[in-house]
Amino acid sequence: MTPLPDRRILVPALGVTQILAWGSTFYLLGVLAPLIVTDMGWSYDLVVAGVSIGLLIAGLASPGVGRLIARVGGRRVLATGAVLVAVGLAILGTATTFAVYLLGWAVIGLGMSASLYDAAFATLGSIYGAQARGAISALTLLGGFASTVCWPLSAVLAARFGWRGACIGYALLHIAISLPAHLLVLPAARRGRLETAANARKAVGLSPSERWLFLLVSAVLTIAAAILSMMGTHLLPILLARGLDQALAVALGAILGPSQVGARLVETLAGTRYHPVWTMFASAVLVAIGAFMLMTDFSVVALSIALYGAGNGIGSIARGTVPLALFGPERYPVLMGRIALPLLVAMAVSPFAGGLAFGMGGAEWTLALLLMLAFLNVVLVAALVAMALRWPSGARP
Repeated sequence: MTPLPDRRILVPALGVTQILAWGSTFYLLGVLAPLIVTDMGWSYDLVVAGVSIGLLIAGLASPGVGRLIARVGGRRVLATGAVLVAVGLAILGTATTFAVYLLGWAVIGLGMSASLYDAAFATLGSIYGAQARGAISALTLLGGFASTVCWPLSAVLAARFGWRGACIGYALLHIAISLPAHLLVLPAARRGRLETAANARKAVGLSPSERWLFLLVSAVLTIAAAILSMMGTHLLPILLARGLDQALAVALGAILGPSQVGARLVETLAGTRYHPVWTMFASAVLVAIGAFMLMTDFSVVALSIALYGAGNGIGSIARGTVPLALFGPERYPVLMGRIALPLLVAMAVSPFAGGLAFGMGGAEWTLALLLMLAFLNVVLVAALVAMALRWPSGARP
C-alpha cells in the first residue's frame, strides 16, 4: 500500500498556495481597486464587481470541480486552477477595456473554483480520508495569513510597477510557486482511490434523511459566507459612519486577522477532542455576539470585532470538517463541490445586499441585516447540532 504524503510537507506547501490564491483573487482589489479607478476612469462599483463575477463563476463551476477531484484527485485540478488564475491575472494586467477586465475576472473565477478552500479541502479529504480534519485545520491556520501577506505585497508591487505590474507579478508567482507546488507535493491519484471515487460518484445520491442534513449544513455555511463577504466589504464604511477617523477604523479592522488566526490555532490544537459540529456552533454564536455588540454598544467595538473575527476564523475550519465528519471521505469531494455553489454565490451577492441596506438606512440598516443573518444562523446551527449528534459519523442512516 502506498504511504500517505507527509503532512509536514504537504500542508505547508498548500498553505503557501492558499495564501497566494486568496491574496491574488478575493483580496486583490482591497489595494488595487482605487488605483484601477484612477487609471481607467471606471466607477468603484464597476471595478469591484469583478470580484463578484469571479465568485459567481467559481460557484457555478465548483460542483464540476468536486466531481473532477473525486475522479482524478486534486493534483491536476489544483495545478490547473493555478494556471487559470495566472492567465486571468495576466488578462487583467493588460486590459484596456471594461469588457476585457471582466473577461479576466471570469477566467480568474474558473481558477478560483479549483484553487480556494473548497477544492483544497476536497483534495485533503481524498488523500487522508477520515483523518483529514487535522490537515484541514492546519491549512486554514496558514491560509488566514492571506490578507496579512498579500495586502502589503500588493502595495509594494503596485508602488513599484503599477496595478498592472502587480497583476502580472501575481500571475508569475502562481506559475513559479503554486503550479510546481501542486505538481510536486500532491500525490497522483492511486488506482484504489480512483475505484473508490467511482463508487462514491455512484453512491453520492443522498437518502431523504441525508438530504435534510445536507441542506441544513449547506444553509449554515452559505449564511456564514454571506456574513463574511458583507462584513469584509462594509466593515470600514460602518466604522467611518459611526464617527471614527480613517486611521482608527483601519487599525480596528486589523484586529480581524489576529483574532481569526488565534481562534484557528486554538481549534487546531484542541479540535480533535470534540465533534466538529461544535466548532460550527461556536463560530455562529461568536459571530452573532460580535454583530450584536457592534450594533448596540459601540464603546466595545474592538471586542466585538475580535469576537466576530474569532467566530469567522473557526468557521472556515468547520466549513471543511463538518461535511467530512457527517458524510464520510468517499463522497466528500463531490459534496464539497455542491456546497461551494451556493456558498460562493452568496459571497458574490451579499456585498450588494449590504450596500443596498447602507444606501437606504446607513450603517444601522447594514448592521441590522448582518445581525438578522447571524441570529438565523445560530438557530439553524442549533438544529444541526441536535441532528448531527445522533448521526452515524460518515455513514448512511
